[in-house]
Amino acid sequence: MGTAQIKVCGVNKSFKADQKEVVALKDINLDISAGEFVCLLGPSGCGKSTLLNAVAGFSPPTSGTITTDGKRVTGPGPDRGMVFQEYALFPWMTVEQNIAFGLEIGGMEPAQRRQRVSSLLEKLGLSDFRNRFPKDLSGGMRQRVAIARVLALDSPIMLMDEPFGALDALTRRNLQDELLRIWAELKKTILFVTHSIEEAIYLADRIVVMTYRPGTVKRDMRIELTRPRDPASPEFNQLKRELGQLVMEEQQRHHNDELRLAAID
Repeated sequence: MGTAQIKVCGVNKSFKADQKEVVALKDINLDISAGEFVCLLGPSGCGKSTLLNAVAGFSPPTSGTITTDGKRVTGPGPDRGMVFQEYALFPWMTVEQNIAFGLEIGGMEPAQRRQRVSSLLEKLGLSDFRNRFPKDLSGGMRQRVAIARVLALDSPIMLMDEPFGALDALTRRNLQDELLRIWAELKKTILFVTHSIEEAIYLADRIVVMTYRPGTVKRDMRIELTRPRDPASPEFNQLKRELGQLVMEEQQRHHNDELRLAAID
């Protein structure tokens, strides 16, 4: 799909917890091409969000390097936009003001700012809610605003940390379809963290399954199913079983670790 836009080379990440060193990531190597949609999948504690935060520049690796478009990541940057599970909207600002905030800070001219925000409001079905405050919106609508705010900055890379995890099934599917439509239209590179095997298969070009701590790449699988994908199809369900087995192995390893630690205590 083009040259690698995100390169993760030999990344390790450790931190202190209860006077012990915890290895969260170990020797992660990953290339993501421009325009790819890649999902990080695995059980809790496998380092998915830790890796995403390292790519975002929020939490640098202990060793190894991460580059985007050939430039080393040393902190957050305008080339990477982050969408969190918690919507992180300013409650005192309207929908329109939340979306425009980054553009205003960046010094964009008011007329250009209004034009871009209006375009995004229309693109994400928010035009009728432009003067509402976050408290007046459903969870799904708040997440649309959060996505629009990132899109307003026109970052080529979108980093998404379980953005639909707190939503009901119907809203989740609607937003998945919206995201795929936006991705196809705007050609963004997306790195997306999820616990949901079905969500990963529905969305991704590639699924990177991570092991339980220390997080490593267990399997890097390209999804060849044509879009739109049918979760009821035999091919979809075969992939779901295969990925389910990989994730279950790591969940069992997590469980065994907990039993071992409990026995030591």
